[in-house]
Formats: sequence, structure tokens, C-alpha cells
Amino acid sequence: MTVPAHAEPLGRRLPSEDERAVANQRRTILAAHAADRASLRILDEARSPVEVTLTPAPSNLLIDLLRHVGSGHAVTVVPVGQMLTTQQAADLLNVSRPFLISLLGRQEIPHTLVGRHRRIRAEHLCAYKRARDAKRGEALSVLAEMDAAHL
Repeated sequence: MTVPAHAEPLGRRLPSEDERAVANQRRTILAAHAADRASLRILDEARSPVEVTLTPAPSNLLIDLLRHVGSGHAVTVVPVGQMLTTQQAADLLNVSRPFLISLLGRQEIPHTLVGRHRRIRAEHLCAYKRARDAKRGEALSVLAEMDAAHL
């Protein structure tokens, strides 16, 4: 499958059925090769076969990326050192921009000022998200235990 050069980036839209199918196929192939650390033959820009061996970290990252695309999710890759605007950060947390700004005001997420504009380092946003998700998971477990006790 080839994607036209003028196509909208995948991070800004949901993948098509064709893209989902290809992602699932490639994920399966990559996972099989990653399990036994075998090299993989791919075509380079000149369409010549090249042997590639991926270490576990990039292999797992690619498998994860393909799993999300195969599930129909839009995906954006953000380097951990990237400075994000408040709107970008709010979008990644799936919260409103005013709510994010209130988190920044309460010092729950580190940020810097560039002129009058707040910027959030992606790694700080991810740390906040992990902590928030862990708290939610714990609260859900407590609720489940309470519900089970009442049965």
C-alpha cells in the first residue's frame, strides 16, 4: 500500500480500513521476528532489499505503534524533550485547555514561560498522565472491592 504524498498525516486523522489491515499485518510480522531476534528483510528507498535487525526497545515501540493504528486510533509520536503548547498538552491529556491551565496554576505539572506563553515538556506531561492513571486505577480497585463486599 502506498499513501499519496498529499495525504493528511495519520496523527491528524483516523486510519483507513486499508491502513488498519496493513498495520495489523506488519505488526504480526514484526512481532514474529522480534520474538526470536531474527533479522527482517525490507525494501529501502531504491526498492533494494536490506536486512534489518531491531533491538527490543525500537521493536516494541513499532509493535505498539502498529497495534494502535491497527485498532483504528490516530497516532502522533512526540519526543520526550518536545516543548508543547497548552492546547497540545490539553489534547494529549484529553482535557480542556482551561482545565490544563488550572493544573499548571496548581503546580501539578511543571512548565515554563516563553514570553507570556506556557510551555510543557512532553516528559513532564507523560509523568503527570502516568501518575493520574495510576491514581484512577487504585480508586477503581477500591470501588470494585467495596462493590464486591456489598454483594
